[in-house]
Amino acid sequence: MPSRRKFLQFCFTAPFLVRSLPFSEGKINTVTGEINASDLGKTLIHEHILVDFIGADKINPNRWDHQKVIDKVLPYLLEAKNHGIKTLVECTPAYLGRDVSLLKKLSGLSGLNILTNTGFYGASDNKYLPEFAFKETAEQLASRWITEFKNGIDGTGIKPGFIKIGVNSGSLSPIHQKLVRAAAITHLETGLTIYSHTGPSLPAFEGIEILKKEGVHPEAFVWVHASSSEDDDFLKAAKMGAWISLDGISGENLEKNAVLIELMKNNNLLNKVLISHDGGWYKPGEENGGTFTGFTTISDKFLPLLKTKGFTDSELDQLLIKNPASALKIRKRKV
Repeated sequence: MPSRRKFLQFCFTAPFLVRSLPFSEGKINTVTGEINASDLGKTLIHEHILVDFIGADKINPNRWDHQKVIDKVLPYLLEAKNHGIKTLVECTPAYLGRDVSLLKKLSGLSGLNILTNTGFYGASDNKYLPEFAFKETAEQLASRWITEFKNGIDGTGIKPGFIKIGVNSGSLSPIHQKLVRAAAITHLETGLTIYSHTGPSLPAFEGIEILKKEGVHPEAFVWVHASSSEDDDFLKAAKMGAWISLDGISGENLEKNAVLIELMKNNNLLNKVLISHDGGWYKPGEENGGTFTGFTTISDKFLPLLKTKGFTDSELDQLLIKNPASALKIRKRKV
């Protein structure tokens, strides 16, 4: 029989054991259904299949043809899969071209896990917000998003895997504060992670403070397009628990992003970094969908660059496998 001392040691350490359960323990929603976090595999955490910039008041799914989109996009998805990618997080929100039925078709044809989202995008001077978003309360907006989580999107049964909001690059306007509060309410009900198209650090930290006041831990917040002239901003946000999303990696900024990831690694914060291309972008209204950016620069160029800087295979797996699974698994993260 264990001694009283050993029993008390177990009692005090047990809560920490619960908090440090392996990343594979959680569940994640994809467009084809729920999966284990361990099935996510190598993940691109911020990409796009189709984006329509015509505006919330004019957008209509009849503006694009599924087969034409598939013919254009599928080869790029298969190329990513051949590079070892298993999951693509599709970040196009409602009223900007989110088409979950199209994503489900592409998931089946490519063999990739694809995640879609709930939420509204307020950046770009609110051009992509529906009219009712200006009138409804945060609670009413959250009710819409929670309904999509519980019942599926637009009658398809396809459930969102995360919340996507967009805010301005300066101090948060009242309507963008409302979007953050709606995301907080939705998170506390659903456990979905909050992706916030933010950019500079000022609105990022303002968003984090709103979440904290609503009872949501920064661990639930992904700082999308994270940018700052001050390295300390990235460290500060990550130490608070937020995810630093370096999601615009391209051939033109490889070294800049590598230096920033080195900074995070040297401060023992590599476990708070997410990477992606923000690629894709089939654009309705342009001939053959316009120019489409593929999803292989990270595999072909960025990971080899990190290796030259001393990153190990385990650390690269941290960036592409462990961090996405930890960030996206459905769980309520409260202050």
